[in-house]
Amino acid sequence: MLNQRGFSLTEVLIAMAISSILLLCTARFLPGLQRAILMQEQQQELEEAIWQRATAIGKQLQRAGYCAGLCQGQALTLGRDGHCVIMQWDANSNGRWESSPSTEAEQTGYRLEAGALETQRGATNCEGKGWEKLTEPESIWVTQFTVSKTDHPGFAPELNIALDAARAGRLTESFQARWRVTGFNL
Repeated sequence: MLNQRGFSLTEVLIAMAISSILLLCTARFLPGLQRAILMQEQQQELEEAIWQRATAIGKQLQRAGYCAGLCQGQALTLGRDGHCVIMQWDANSNGRWESSPSTEAEQTGYRLEAGALETQRGATNCEGKGWEKLTEPESIWVTQFTVSKTDHPGFAPELNIALDAARAGRLTESFQARWRVTGFNL
């Protein structure tokens, strides 16, 4: 006869009971952890979306005023106390700022309207229809969009973009982006 030794039934039951209790305690924290990860991902998406819009508008502002000839008109117009900006630049380098047809227009406008950041190619003023939403208020609510111009004697003006937004339904958790560019052609 061989003498074999293993766990008794009582020891196995005790080990299973302890393991079950530990597993239940650990599983209790899983939903909270998943929620925290989801909220972190949503905040990251919000920040990336806002930075993309701010830098895209900044690139347009840097181009404002470029002309390969004698262009007529205002290169940069700030309206609605800075909540709307219209800029124009000679995209095809033909020496003039074209305003028609709208698909070829060299004016671009951005404005804040009802919680959405909107744009319009060929914009001539901050009012009217035909503006396209860059953000959807159902998912991202833009609380502030302003562009300001700071003149420095002897230097190109500085253009400041302020863009604040939050996830719809969670307006207390907002994100603020500040972007500063130089208007070399203004």
